[in-house]
This record gives sequence, C-alpha cells and structure tokens, in this order.
Amino acid sequence: SPSRVCGCCGPLRPRYKRLVDNIFPEDPKDGLSKSDMEKLTFYAVSAPEKLDRIGAYLAERLSRDVVRHRYGYVVIAMEALDQLLMACHSQSIKPFVESFLHMVAKLLESREPDLQVLGTNSFVKFANIEEDTPSYHRRYDFFVSQFSAMCHSTHEDPETRTRIRVAGIKGLQGVVRKTVNDELQAIIWEPQHMDKLIPSMLFNMQDAEDLDRVGPPGTPSETGQDGEENPASLAESCFRELLGRAAYGNMNNAVRPVLVHLDNHRLWEPNEFAVSCFRIIMYSIQAQHSHHVIQQVLGHLDTHNKNTPRMRAGIVQVLLETVAIAAKGSVGPTVLEVFNTLLKHLRMSVDFELGENSRRNSGASVSSSGRVKESEERIVQNAIIQTIGFFGGNLPDYQRAEVMMFIMGKVPVYGTPCHTLDTVKIGHQGTKRIQAMLLSSLIMVTSGFKSKTMVAALPAPFLDPLFSISLMEDCELRQLVLEILLNIIDRHDNRAKLRGIRIIPNVAALKIKREKISKQDVGFMKKHGQQLYRHIYLGCKEEDNGHKNFELLFTTLAVLTIELANEEVVVDLIRLALALQDMSLANEENMPMVIRCGIMALVAAYLNFLSQMIANPAFCQHVSKVIEMRNLEAPYLLPEHIFREKCPLPNCLEKEDRSLYFQTVDLAECLVAPGYNAERLSIPYVPQVTDEDRLTRRKSLVDTISLQVDFPSDSLPDKVRLNISALFSPDTTGLEEQEKEKRRQVMEKFQKAPFEEIAAHCESKANMLHDRLAQIFELTIRPPPSPSGVVSISAGHAQHQSVPVYEMKFPDLCVY
Repeated sequence: SPSRVCGCCGPLRPRYKRLVDNIFPEDPKDGLSKSDMEKLTFYAVSAPEKLDRIGAYLAERLSRDVVRHRYGYVVIAMEALDQLLMACHSQSIKPFVESFLHMVAKLLESREPDLQVLGTNSFVKFANIEEDTPSYHRRYDFFVSQFSAMCHSTHEDPETRTRIRVAGIKGLQGVVRKTVNDELQAIIWEPQHMDKLIPSMLFNMQDAEDLDRVGPPGTPSETGQDGEENPASLAESCFRELLGRAAYGNMNNAVRPVLVHLDNHRLWEPNEFAVSCFRIIMYSIQAQHSHHVIQQVLGHLDTHNKNTPRMRAGIVQVLLETVAIAAKGSVGPTVLEVFNTLLKHLRMSVDFELGENSRRNSGASVSSSGRVKESEERIVQNAIIQTIGFFGGNLPDYQRAEVMMFIMGKVPVYGTPCHTLDTVKIGHQGTKRIQAMLLSSLIMVTSGFKSKTMVAALPAPFLDPLFSISLMEDCELRQLVLEILLNIIDRHDNRAKLRGIRIIPNVAALKIKREKISKQDVGFMKKHGQQLYRHIYLGCKEEDNGHKNFELLFTTLAVLTIELANEEVVVDLIRLALALQDMSLANEENMPMVIRCGIMALVAAYLNFLSQMIANPAFCQHVSKVIEMRNLEAPYLLPEHIFREKCPLPNCLEKEDRSLYFQTVDLAECLVAPGYNAERLSIPYVPQVTDEDRLTRRKSLVDTISLQVDFPSDSLPDKVRLNISALFSPDTTGLEEQEKEKRRQVMEKFQKAPFEEIAAHCESKANMLHDRLAQIFELTIRPPPSPSGVVSISAGHAQHQSVPVYEMKFPDLCVY
C-alpha cells in the first residue's frame, strides 16, 4: 500500500517529518542537534502552514516516548517545541499551540516529578509569549486543576516535594498571566477556578517563617535572591500579582476563597496568618476596591456570629487591619455599615457574657470554664472597640464628626428612645457595659480631632446625651465623658502639659498654646456655658469620686479657660469655683470628708492656674496667700496632700477661719482694675435644674429649684441697674438667708417625711388647684344662647335662657 511504501522508504516521507526525525540523535544523551533544529526552525518560519503538522507529529513522538519511558527523547521533544514557539508568531501558530498544550498535559499527568517540572517549565515559557490575536476556544481548566494539585504535593522526599510545589505555583502564575489580560478568558475569575487557585497559594504561604515581613508591594519579602525556589515567597508573589489584576467585579470571587481557607484550616485563632493575608490583599488591590474587602469581612463576621469568642475576635482584628489600611484611601459607602455591624456584634457579645454569668450564678458553684468564657468575650469587646476607634480616628474630620454623632446615637441613655440597642433585656449591668464600651470607642474617635468651632464639634444632639451620662452614679462613666470633652475642646494639645492635679508654681513655663476666642465660640459658651458649669458642679460632689475624677475635672476647667474663656466666661468660672467651695463648707448633702477636701483642693489648683493665666497680680497674691496658709495649717486642702494615701483628714472644716478660704469680696476687688464685671461675682452660682437627674436615675435630689438670669450691666438703663444692684445689696442678706432656710426645710421634708404625708400634702395642693380652675371656668365659659328666642321674665328683667346644643331643634334643611 502507499502508506507502507512511504513508511519504509525514507526519501518518500514528508519533509517536515524528516526534519523532525533528524533533531533526535541516536543517543539521547547527546541532546538536541542544533544544526538540524535550525533547519526545522527555518522550515517552520518559511512555511507556517506546516506548523500544525509539525506540532502533531512531535506530539505523537512525545506520547510514544512517554509510554516507553524514554525520558531523554521527551526532553529533546519539549526543547524543540519551546524553540519553535519562541520563533514563530504568525496566526498559524494557533493549531500548533493546541498540540503543544496537549503535550504539556501529557507530561503533567505522568507521575514522574521530572516530567511534571519539565512540562511546567515549558508552559511558563509559553505563558510569557504575547499572542497577537485572542484565542476563542482555548481553555485552561485542566491546567488550573493540575497545577493546584501539584501545589499540594505530599511527596515523601522533601526536596522533590518542594520542586513539585514550586512548579505548581509557577504554573498557576503562568495561567494567571496568560488569562487575566485576555478578555475572552475572564472565566478564570469564576468561583470554580478561584476556589482552586487561591487556596493553593495560601497553603504554601502558611509555611512562611516570618509573617511580619508583609507590607506594600516591592518589599524585600518578594524580591529576595532565593525567592524563586521558596514556595512561600513564590506563592505570595503570585497571590499579589493575581489580586493586583483583579477588576471591580472580580474582587468578591478573589476574597471569598481566602475566608473559606481560613475557616477550613482554623487560622482565626491565632490569627497572625489571617492578618498577614489581608494585609497583602489590601496592599495589592487597587485603592478604590478596598470597600469590597471590608464588606466581605463584615459579612463573614455576621456568618460566624455564634462561633467561639476567639474566632470572632480574630475576625474583628483582621477587620481592624483592613480598615486601618483602607482609611488612608477611599472607603466608599461602607463607613456606617462598618459601625452598624460592629455595634451589633458588641451588643451580642455583651448578651453572651451576661447570659453566661446568669447561668453560672444560678448554679451551685462558679466553674473555671465560666471565667474563661467571660474573659474571652472581653477580648471580643476590646477588639471591637479598638476597631471602631481606630477606624473613626483615621477618617477625615468632616466624616469623623458624623461618626461621633452616629456612635452617640447608639449609646443607651435612660429616658430617651434607643432603637438599635434594646436595654430592657440586658438590664442595668449590660447597659452600663455598653455605655462604657461605646464611650471608650468615642474617646479613640475624638483623639486628635480638631474642629475650628465648638458649635460644629459639640452640637446639641451630641452634647445633651453626653451630659446626661455625666450625671450617672458611676465614676468610670463620668471619667469617660470628661475624656471625650477634653479630646474635643483641647484643640492646641495643651492637655499633656496640664496632666495631674497640682498647684502649678509657674504656668508660663508650660508654654501653653492659645488663640483669641472666636465669635462662634463666644456664642457657644453663651448657649451651653451654664450647661457645662452645671455638670462640672454636680460631678464634683459624687461620693465615689477618686483621684482620677478630680484630675479630669481640673484639666477640664483649665482647658475651658484656655480655649473658650473671654472676660465673661472667666467671671463665670470664678463663680463656679466659689460655689464649689461654699458647697463643700455647707455640706448640706453630708458628703464624706475626703470628697469635701478634694473639692477644696480642686478649687485651689484651678484658681492658682486661672490667676496666672489672666496675669492679675492682685488676684495671684490673694490665691498664693490662701495656699500658703493651707500649707501651714491645713495641708489636707491642697492636692499634693489630700490625694496621697493615708492623708490625715480633719473632723470638720472651720468656716470661721477665713484665711484658709478664697473670699468673694477680695476676688471682686482684684478684678475691678482690669475691667472685669466684678459685680457678677456677688451673684452666687446656682446650677440650673433640668430633667436630666430623673433621666439618669440619680439617687440624690437636686437641692434647689431656681432660675438664674444674668444681665450685662452695661446694656441696662440706669434705673434698672440701680434696682438690680439693690436686690443684691447687704440689706437683703437677711431675706436671702430666710429663703435659703426655707428651701432647706422643704428639702428635708421631702427627704425624711413618710410617703403618706408627702402624698397627702401633694393631693391637697392638687385639689386646691382643681377647685380654683373650676371657679375660673365657671366665670369665663357661658353656654351659647338659644336660637329659639325663648325669653323668661324674672324680677322685671328679660333674660334669655340658654339651651344645650344637643337639645336644639334645627330645621331639616339645616341638618346634614
């Protein structure tokens, strides 16, 4: 037959087959014949239509050699294929590529590591070739699966196992490079491929010895000299390259397998590798895609909301690292979503902890596992707080103000609706925990916050609930409120210079930074100043105040003086300090002696600071004189002594020893010369009363119900000014004492009288009010005159009798 004739007679064989046969030497150890290979290459370039036949024939010989285990000829065939690929770039190369990929697949299917590595190296060379035209029908599904399997090699020999894994990673990298830039190969981003690619890379990255090396692209971790043979470094490089090429619609498919891998291998606890992976992700992707990653992590946290505390804490810490990098760029619309999710999980963590505590308390004994459970929930809560604070603290100021309002809206305050955090189920203890944690996150958010005006930084919807919490009978909550206020008010970073309550000998040495108060801030103090003074006044007399509370109160007064004090505010602050001194001396609420002495020390430290800030020599002299007398006779009234441990306390405070206390008259005389309105010092400060005491469930009652109105004397007519000054003249001292005594008796009656007596007293007043209202209505309200015109004559006078409306008779036409 003709075929047999051609097979037996060499000269009758096609030329391409003769050229292919000539490149194979008799002994495979001699290697590829270079001269014959050059002839074959010249022929393929000159006749590109023969490429498909050359490729098919080479594939046939290679398959036969693989089956017969003639691996030397296999190596020669692959070398020839590689050279032909590199030399030929015509459109006719497409059929040749199919034969080439078929041969690579044959090598990868074999169980010989050398052949697998050989096939992978050829595929990588092919992947680096840029084709002129896209391929419509070529698919790489088999190569993704095979290279992924090689990445998970478990060969007995460590060196061989490393070679196979490195080859698998290089193969995947080749697939990525060959497909991501080809619009027709977008199928590589589909889940079935990403679920193989991503875990294969992560599996090899787990072997990295130094996880702290992870950083932005271009760091030494991926450019080392031995990185080519290190599976971990090579996998990380491939992982970065893949993520860097991910488009907008592919981010979810690229991140989801990472989360699944971390779940399957339990890498959330400890979570060093998880943090490392997401740092790589955030540094590799384009900045505008960061919010996709954040959304994926948030969704994963929701999915695992009932898992172990350490796993949830690990996810939250990964989220912290993610938002820390994303906050430097664009976070898109995910800001409020982050806070909503974190606050929800914060509430759930509190529920888990309190539920576990209640179950333990109902049992006979407290188990060690219960204590571990509680501590683990605290880890989750601390991680959430850090994430909230860090994320908010890295946002621009305009966004940070919105976040502050958002978080404050989530803080449960008694008497106000709180739709997102139901405080009925968690009780008082859970509410307090959530309040403390949210305020702690607010401290982190407000740290470093610089607002040009206090009106923008402290709007009423933010200030009112914050002050309501400052009246709680919990020293920790009051400290947190003062910390937040200081972060917002201290715009020139003077707080660190004022740290600690003490008598500062030279305020000028602190080099305090300050600016002239703006008109907007003057308006803020006129609107909210009395509210600020009131909460400082009421916060001073709490019985559980400690050293830190007084430190924060002193720093708050000092920062107010620096940032917001004009002449009017200075006078108000002096009045507040004198009112605190009078409150401590009068002791109408039976405060402990240590609190009374602490208030005295606070007043001394603040007036010493204020006198030097306003640079009034007479004022400074009077304050220094009082401090010197206290050093000699009553050191327990100074902060350096009273806040020490085991400071001896007096049995009582002697009101008659005027030299130990600051005198209103002397201070008023000192302020006359500089032009301050010293007359206002004669008006004793009385805190305004609002509903906040009831809303915050304070046990102590407010000791006065009054309305304070201050009029600038310069803006009043002379007659009115004389009348106002007459009200506070020395002649009215007796009336003031009587009024004060009357208020004290009323307070004492409501505090000590039996409930029945108080109820009867209130009921009698209510009945009296109702009777008086009934008389007024009887005199002013008359029934309507009757339209029937009925007239009765009584005592010679005509009188119209009124008829109720429901008894009137109307014509049918008038009724609807």
